[in-house]
Amino acid sequence: MKIVKVPLLFLCTTILVSVIETQIIERPNVLFIILDDFRPAIKNGYGDENAITPNIDRLVQDGYYFANVFAQQALCAPSRNSMLTGRRPDTVRLYDFYSYWRQTAGNFTTLPQYFKQNGYHTHSVGKVFHPGASSNFTDDYPHSWSEPTYHPSTDEFSNASVCIDPEDGGRMKRNLLCPVVPEMQPLHSLPDIQSTEEAKRFLQEHRNGDPYFLAVGYRKPHIPFRIPFKYLDLHSKSKFTTLDLDYPPYGLPNVAWSSFLDVRNRDDFTRLNVSFPFGRVPEDFKLRIRQHYYAAVTYVDDLIGQLLKDVDRSKTIVALTGDHGWALGEHGQWAKYSNYDVAVRVPLIINLPDAFSDSIDKRRIDNVVELLDLFPTLVDLAGLPTVQRCDEQRPHKPQTCVEGKSLYSLLQRNRSSSSIESDEWIAYSQYPRPGPYPTLVPNSDEPKLKYIKIMGYSMRTERFRYTAWIKFNPLIFKRDWTTLYGEELYDHAIDPKENMNLIDREPLSSIRNVLQTKLKEKFP
Repeated sequence: MKIVKVPLLFLCTTILVSVIETQIIERPNVLFIILDDFRPAIKNGYGDENAITPNIDRLVQDGYYFANVFAQQALCAPSRNSMLTGRRPDTVRLYDFYSYWRQTAGNFTTLPQYFKQNGYHTHSVGKVFHPGASSNFTDDYPHSWSEPTYHPSTDEFSNASVCIDPEDGGRMKRNLLCPVVPEMQPLHSLPDIQSTEEAKRFLQEHRNGDPYFLAVGYRKPHIPFRIPFKYLDLHSKSKFTTLDLDYPPYGLPNVAWSSFLDVRNRDDFTRLNVSFPFGRVPEDFKLRIRQHYYAAVTYVDDLIGQLLKDVDRSKTIVALTGDHGWALGEHGQWAKYSNYDVAVRVPLIINLPDAFSDSIDKRRIDNVVELLDLFPTLVDLAGLPTVQRCDEQRPHKPQTCVEGKSLYSLLQRNRSSSSIESDEWIAYSQYPRPGPYPTLVPNSDEPKLKYIKIMGYSMRTERFRYTAWIKFNPLIFKRDWTTLYGEELYDHAIDPKENMNLIDREPLSSIRNVLQTKLKEKFP
């Protein structure tokens, strides 16, 4: 058994031995759950009344939850690599899927690697790192994990023609909407079901011994919505309504527009003949997309409930989040690929061993924080040596450091004693484009590095979101603030859904100038 000394204030993550100024404790296990394309579609705490999430609801009720957490890029691989290294996409130098940071940016230590170096048995199940080139085709094994990553055998059929299409004579299609009977699918199962089974096996085999860091990455609610029929039955289409403001904000620069090409490429959506790039989706299909998204969330919530039955909650930190959000018609968009709140905002729920009996109000944390803050936060909660902040002038140094900040002080009962300066409550995100107008080739939603010519840098404060789309050189990773392709300014005090781009309002010019100056300082 590994033992460490931690402050008395750290009781929430310890097994109490004696009430003295410092105490010897058994290090807690860590269960890290990450969902894919998961906006905060949670009823308890997050207030989404369309959500049916009883198991995540209980995590919210028993733990702490952050209401304003933002990913650093609304795309799977860049977001996950940023979160797991604690460094920004510009530091990791990944904006697509095709490079491995240890070879192209720096030999940066990852969150699971740090736990492994400190005596933890680390294991990855499902989609934690994005599989493929961005994690060296090994999910960063053996650096990050004590054993090879488990990927479900049914993963290979995730985008295959396995959806029964009732509008095409029951033929098997590659559809967006894809309710299925798992036993009748290839290999008679689905990826997230298999991942849950593997994670439960691991938990049962590691009840004793060295502490573990188990990361479980669920595929859903990512498209296609290949989910068991029974979850669709829980969400009647009639409970969903079309949005009043499902069109681009007035004055939105074309460069900011996401054309949701991954959705357009599905067989059932192609049949709708929605014009590219600004065509509107038919009303009935909008409702069906929302219905299937929420059914996918309920499906994965059920699997999380099964997983938690095998977790010893008395000595395990449980953290749940997503890699980024997903638009359900907001601004006329149906995916991620942007800097809007709906694309980069994610839930973050942290349960600590032997949860306190504080009221739910005290467990809600409204500070604007970043997903890359999770690395140093989990390190501090587990009682490991604190990870230092990277030098902002030299963030590419390969030493073990993070660009995020620990949120540990926000989890303390007396949050007013936070040591984090108030001016740090800003979240920064970014998104690349190949040009100022949406295109099919190159793909303006998912441009490869060599095609990136514009970078949209965005900052979210408590009240405002400001985004500047500037010239970017992908060969030398250089920003050029002298060439501006568009700007966005949203005031959450009057427009929390970001439907009014106020960038051309003269009374707000001074606010725009202050925010732009701050953004330039962060990304010079």
